[in-house]
Amino acid sequence: AYLIYSSSVAAGAQSGIEECKFQFAWDRWNCPERALQLSSHGGLRSANRETAFVHAISSAGVMYTLTRNCSLGDFDNCGCDDSRNGQLGGQGWLWGGCSDNVGFGEAISKQFVDALETGQDARAAMNLHNNEAGRKAVKGTMKRTCKCHGVSGSCTTQTCWLQLPEFREVGTYLKEKYHKALKVDLLQGAGNSAASRGAIAETFSSISKKELVHLEDSPDYCLENKTLGLLGTEGRECLKRGKALSRWEKRSCWRLCGDCGLAVEERRAEMVSSCNCKFHWCCAVRCEQCRKRVTKYFCVRKEKRERSGGGRATRKLKRKL
Repeated sequence: AYLIYSSSVAAGAQSGIEECKFQFAWDRWNCPERALQLSSHGGLRSANRETAFVHAISSAGVMYTLTRNCSLGDFDNCGCDDSRNGQLGGQGWLWGGCSDNVGFGEAISKQFVDALETGQDARAAMNLHNNEAGRKAVKGTMKRTCKCHGVSGSCTTQTCWLQLPEFREVGTYLKEKYHKALKVDLLQGAGNSAASRGAIAETFSSISKKELVHLEDSPDYCLENKTLGLLGTEGRECLKRGKALSRWEKRSCWRLCGDCGLAVEERRAEMVSSCNCKFHWCCAVRCEQCRKRVTKYFCVRKEKRERSGGGRATRKLKRKL
């Protein structure tokens, strides 16, 4: 029966991956592909705060997509959540309209995502906790939308319903939780015995389901570590100038290069792209080739920068639009 949901689950997991890459684009750890396998078996996965975020955002993505597709009418057995319609929601407003059915999305996503955890140790408990934190993030960022009723738009009463936010808001919410993630000291000696499982369950039950948790400290992401599959920050691009840059983005060169003992190399490039496109009857689109000089910045070893003579390079880049 769950085959009808499988494409939505896959799409939701993919949206979680894309959001992870967006949120960490200018961090030392930038959500590499190796980090995105949800199974904790095979000894590949760590139990740090980055793993916590991957589980949370993936779980949130699956729940979000299932809920959205339900509201769009993609499933025969699911529709609006009108269970509270007609009830008083607050002063001057009633529940009504078509609320997104997060209950449905939550239930189905839980069955799919949590089924990946077959262990009963501390690592499995951590992953299940973070899966739940992801689902809580979707529910916690829902938006109340209202419609006025009354004579001549007086808005005597309002009917309100809950809608999903943009998924970006869920990602930003979880990134904030990532920075505040709680470390649980359970890894050593926390096995599969009944006593250990009881202690693990008791510990995790005392932590809010909205918070991300981890068992291990993160490694130094400045450095390459082939054993852990980490590439380090050498060669990474960073941002220095731009009107629309956030404070976090503006500090990316210091975070990725300077704070990691690397220099910043300036590279100038010529971008060639299609522009001034016009439609000609019938039926062709003709474009001009526009050239634009851009400056990009990259992290390099200090001795390499000195050999290259001040760290400036010029190259041509072609980009098709």
